[in-house]
Amino acid sequence: MSKKAKKIIVTVLVILIIGITFLFTHVPSLPDKHGIVEAKLYLGTGENQPLVVAFGGGGGGNDWTRHYLKQKRDSLLNKGYSVLAIGYFKSKGTQNNLDRISLNAIADTILNRAKHPKIDASKIALMGGSKGGELVLNLASRYPQFKAVIAMSTSHVSFPALTIYANTSSWMYNNQEVNYTPAPLKTLGPALKGDLYTAHVMMLEDKAAAKDAQIPVEKINGAILILSGKNDDQWPATTMSNELVSRLENNGFAHPYEHIVLNGGHIAPLENFGLVYRFLDAQFK
Repeated sequence: MSKKAKKIIVTVLVILIIGITFLFTHVPSLPDKHGIVEAKLYLGTGENQPLVVAFGGGGGGNDWTRHYLKQKRDSLLNKGYSVLAIGYFKSKGTQNNLDRISLNAIADTILNRAKHPKIDASKIALMGGSKGGELVLNLASRYPQFKAVIAMSTSHVSFPALTIYANTSSWMYNNQEVNYTPAPLKTLGPALKGDLYTAHVMMLEDKAAAKDAQIPVEKINGAILILSGKNDDQWPATTMSNELVSRLENNGFAHPYEHIVLNGGHIAPLENFGLVYRFLDAQFK
């Protein structure tokens, strides 16, 4: 190999190393629309309606305003609940990426909307799936005003932001990033292949970081329903949900809680939505 060829190879390798280092160390500034939340309130016909606050997952947008969830949304209204659909990124007026989402902004939005005269603000339930499940557990762990939580296909830790850098937290509280499990360099391969399950398992291999990133669910001020599909291909939802239960047990959690493992994958909880009705009816009878 000629000296010129060797020089080219070394130069390319140096550029690659610099590029990879930049990706994993550069911390982007907060998005321009940070702290802006889209919220749409659906009201039933009764008085003193319990409020179900519904969040989508990592795909972004305001899922619970969409047609594919209209039947479930309407059924909640028919059962006497009001529904507040929240879009926290890639939604109207919000930031584009799931990156350091402000828990404070979301909580403020919910509590302001709960002042509606037809809503019973003492009965607020949070419901979310996938990253939305991770979100509702983080929210309820910090705000005692939320009296019930439904976490579907959820995690027991906070994971990194869904950005090309993946070196910031998904969530922010009181102007501080919520602790998260970092994404090591080796997750790049499976992530590029779309193998999110393997990438998440790799992030959980750092036991010390995973411990620091655990969501303090024992601080939740109400009942918890956890639903997971045993064949989830997005991340190890059932294993992580079992970790949530262990934390609740070890801390002597005073409220009712249940983890139901379902046949099926990541969307199995939505396919078994009757369990949600049963839980809400028991808590807000």
